[in-house]
Amino acid sequence: MLIKVKVKVESKNEQILKLSEDSFSVKVKEKAERGLANQKVKEILALYFKVSTGKIKLVKGGKKPSKIFEILK
Repeated sequence: MLIKVKVKVESKNEQILKLSEDSFSVKVKEKAERGLANQKVKEILALYFKVSTGKIKLVKGGKKPSKIFEILK
């Protein structure tokens, strides 16, 4: 399953908000440096979808706020 994620970095709190069936907004505390924010987004998505972080793959948008992740079941 592919999902679209809009990431907001350096937020005061962390949260995930479902915008539509395949679209989410994720806020993380980490800065957009050295992949730290992407890793935290993967952890938040893993908790939300109840899978391990190894089952979540960043497909597109590694250095952009709009990303596409693949969730493997």
